[in-house]
Amino acid sequence: MQTRVSSPFISRALSSSSNLNELRRIHALVISLGLDSSDFFSGKLIDKYSHFREPASSLSVFRRVSPAKNVYLWNSIIRAFSKNGLFPEALEFYGKLRESKVSPDKYTFPSVIKACAGLFDAEMGDLVYEQILDMGFESDLFVGNALVDMYSRMGLLTRARQVFDEMPVRDLVSWNSLISGYSSHGYYEEAWEIYHELKNSWIVPDSFTVSSVLPAFGNLLVVKQGQGLHGFALKSGVNSVVVVNNGLVAMYLKFRRPTDARRVFDEMDVRDSVSYNTMICGYLKLEMVEESVRMFLENLDQFKPDLLTVSSVLRACGHLRDLSLAKYIYNYMLKAGFVLESTVRNILIDVYAKCGDMITARDVFNSMECKDTVSWNSIISGYIQSGDLMEAMKLFKMMMIMEEQADHITYLMLISVSTRLADLKFGKGLHSNGIKSGICIDLSVSNALIDMYAKCGEVGDSLKIFSSMGTGDTVTWNTVISACVRFGDFATGLQVTTQMRKSEVVPDMATFLVTLPMCASLAAKRLGKEIHCCLLRFGYESELQIGNALIEMYSKCGCLENSSRVFERMSRRDVVTWTGMIYAYGMYGEGEKALETFVDMEKSGIVPDSVVFIAIIYACSHSGLVDEGLACFEKMKTHYKIDPMIEHYACVVDLLSRSQKISKAEEFIQAMPIKPDASIWASVLRACRTSGDMETAERVSRRIIELNPDDPGYSILASNAYAALRKWDKVSLIRKSLKDKHITKNPGYSWIEIGKNVHVFSSGDDSAPQSEAIYKSLEILYSLMAKEGYIPDPREVSQNLEEEEEKRRLICGHSERLAIAFGLLNTEPGTPLQVMKNLRVCGDCHEVTKLISKIVGREILVRDANRFHLFKDGTCSCKDRW
Repeated sequence: MQTRVSSPFISRALSSSSNLNELRRIHALVISLGLDSSDFFSGKLIDKYSHFREPASSLSVFRRVSPAKNVYLWNSIIRAFSKNGLFPEALEFYGKLRESKVSPDKYTFPSVIKACAGLFDAEMGDLVYEQILDMGFESDLFVGNALVDMYSRMGLLTRARQVFDEMPVRDLVSWNSLISGYSSHGYYEEAWEIYHELKNSWIVPDSFTVSSVLPAFGNLLVVKQGQGLHGFALKSGVNSVVVVNNGLVAMYLKFRRPTDARRVFDEMDVRDSVSYNTMICGYLKLEMVEESVRMFLENLDQFKPDLLTVSSVLRACGHLRDLSLAKYIYNYMLKAGFVLESTVRNILIDVYAKCGDMITARDVFNSMECKDTVSWNSIISGYIQSGDLMEAMKLFKMMMIMEEQADHITYLMLISVSTRLADLKFGKGLHSNGIKSGICIDLSVSNALIDMYAKCGEVGDSLKIFSSMGTGDTVTWNTVISACVRFGDFATGLQVTTQMRKSEVVPDMATFLVTLPMCASLAAKRLGKEIHCCLLRFGYESELQIGNALIEMYSKCGCLENSSRVFERMSRRDVVTWTGMIYAYGMYGEGEKALETFVDMEKSGIVPDSVVFIAIIYACSHSGLVDEGLACFEKMKTHYKIDPMIEHYACVVDLLSRSQKISKAEEFIQAMPIKPDASIWASVLRACRTSGDMETAERVSRRIIELNPDDPGYSILASNAYAALRKWDKVSLIRKSLKDKHITKNPGYSWIEIGKNVHVFSSGDDSAPQSEAIYKSLEILYSLMAKEGYIPDPREVSQNLEEEEEKRRLICGHSERLAIAFGLLNTEPGTPLQVMKNLRVCGDCHEVTKLISKIVGREILVRDANRFHLFKDGTCSCKDRW
C-alpha cells in the first residue's frame, strides 16, 4: 500500500529534480522502495541521468533490468547515448535491440537516425531507412524529420528532399531541416526557393528558419528580399535571438552595406563572440581595414576573439604597414594563450615583410621548426616586396636543395622575378623544374611563362608553350597577343586573334585593349571593325579605355570619320580621349579641327597635360599653322606652367622646318635651354632636303652623326643627305660604321588589305604574287606619267650608281608603288585604295602617287610613319608638307 502511495510522488520528484545530487538521492529512494526493477522508473532514471550528461549512470540503470523486455527501456538507453554524442554506443545498442526478441517502435528510430547523422555514416543510415520502410514507420512525423535532418547534414540533399516530399505531414522542424541542409552546403538558390514554399504554407517561420536562410539571401545578393526578411524578423520578434542578428549582420556585409550591418550590430541587446567576429572579419573583407582594427581594439573587453579573427586583424596590420600594432596583437595572442601554429607564424612573416622589417621576418622564419610551403612563399614574397630579388632567388634554390614542396604560387612569384630581372637562364630553370614537378600543368603558371619568355625577348618560346597547351583561358590568349604586339610580330598576332575569335574563349576588356592597338599598328581596318562589333556584343563600348583605343584604331586605319563618331558618342572623356582626337586630326592634316577640339577640351574643364601640347603642335606642323603652333607652345609655358620637354622643342622645330623656315628653326634651336638631340636636327635635315638647301643639310648631317652615331634611322637619314650631295665617301663611311657595329636599318615595306587578306611588299620585291603584272602595270603608269612631265628624282637613290637606268629601277621598285599597283589590279575601277608604309614616304613616291591618283581617277590613302596622305586628282592633303 505504501508503494502505491509513494509511486506518483517519486515520479513527480524524478521529473522535477534539478541537479545530479538530488537525482542520486531520489534514485537511492527508488532502490530502497524496491522500485528499481520497474521498467517505468528505470526508464525515467535513464532519461534523467542522460539529461545531466551521465550516460554511464544511465547504462548502469539499464543493466540492472537486463535483459530488457520492454522497448521503452531500449529506446531510453539508445536515446541517452545519442543525446550525449556517444553515437557508436547508440548504434551498438540498436544492434542489440535488433538481436533481442523486442521489436523497435517508431520512438526508437529518431535517436538511431541521429547517431547515423553524427557519425556521417550514410551506409548505416540507408540501412536504417530500409528497416523503417519495412516496419512502416516512414509516415511518422518525428521519424521523417530525423531522416530529413540526417540526409541534410550529410549533404545528401536529393534524398533529403525525397523523404521530405513523401512525408504525409510536415511541421516547422521538417522545413527547417531541409532549408538548413541546402543553405549550409552552399545550395543557396534551392534554400531560398524552399523558404518561399514555406512562406506560402500555413506554417510560420521561427528564429531557426530565419538564421538558416539568411546566408542564402546574403550569398545570392538579393538585397531587396534580404531587407524584406529583416522586416519579417522585426515584425515577428525573432530578431531578439542573437543568432538571427548575427545572420543579419553577415547578410548586410555580403551585400557590401557595412552601414546597415553596423546599425543591426549596434541595436543588438545581446552580443556574443560571433557578433564581434562577424563584424570585424566583414570589415576586413570589404577592405575597411582601419574600421576593423578599431572595432577589435575598442571591444577586447567585451568579447573573446577566436583565432581566425585575431589572425585576420594581425594580417590587417600588414595592410596598414603598422609594425607597432602588429607587435601589440602578437603579444595579445601570447597572453591570451593562443597556440601559435605555423599559420599564425606565416602571417607574422608576411606582416613584418609588408612593414619593411625583413630582419624580424627572417628571424620568425628561421625559428620555425616545421616550415610548410606557405612559410617559404611568405618569406620569398617578403624579399620580392622589399626589392631584394636575388635573396628571393637564393631562397628558392635553398628550397629545391632541401626538397621542400613548391606550389604554383611559389613558381608564379619566381617567374615574376626572372621577368623583372630579364634573367632568361633562371626562368628556363624554373620552367624545367616546373615540367618535372607537374606545376606547369597549372594554367596560371603556363600563362606566366609565356609572359616571361616574351618579355625576355624569346617570343618563339612563348608561342611553343602556347601551342602545347589546350584551349587556355582569356589571360593566355591576351598574353600571347600582347607578346606578338610588343615585338612587332603583327602577322602572328593577327593569326592568334583570329584563332581566339573562333575558339570558345570569352574575351575580356584586356583582350580588346591589346587587339585594338595591334589593328591600329597594322591598319587592319576590317579586323578592327569586327573587333568593334565584338566588344559591342560583350558590352564594353561604354568603357573609357575602350573608347580611347577605338579612336586611335580608327584614326590609324584611315577612318577619321569613325574616330570622330566614337569620340562624339563617348559619355565620359579624359585627357587621353581629347589627346587621341587631336592627334587623329593632326595625322590627316586637319589642323583647324585639331585646334577647335583643343578649345572644346579647355571649355569642358579638362586640364591639358604635356602630351596634349605635343599632339596640338604636331597637328599645326602638319597643316602649316605656324603662328597657331607657336601660340600653343607659349600658352603651355605661360598659362599652364608646363616646362617644355625635348619632345615639345622637337615639335616646334618640325613646325618651323616643314614651313621652310629653316633659319628660324636654327635660331630656335640655338636659343633652347636644353641641349638639342638628333631628333631636333632630323626635322631640319628633312626640310633641307625638301627645299634643296644642301649646304645646311651637310652641316646638319654632321651634327646628327656626332649626336647619335649608333641609331640606324638617323644614320640612314644623314647618309641619304650625303647621297643627294653625291658625297659617296661620306655615305660609305656611315654605312661601314653601321656594318662594323652590326647595326641594321629597318627594311622598308608596305601593305594593302584586299578583302580578308593583307598583302605585304618590300622594295624591289619580285617574288610577290602577280609580280610580273605589277611591274607591267607600273611601266604603263610611268609612260603616262612621263607625258605629265614626271622625271624620277635621282636624289632619292642613296647608292653610288653610274647607270641612270639602274637608279630609275631602284626608285620605281619602292614598296608603296608595288602595293598601289597590286591594289589597282585587284579592285574595281574607282575603288579607293589604302596603303600603309612603315617608313616615311620619299619625295619621288609622293610625287608619283599624286600622278597615279590623277591618271586612274582614284583616291589613294597612304599612311606612312608620320601621317596620312590623301591623294586625289593629282594633289595631296598634306599640301607637300610631310
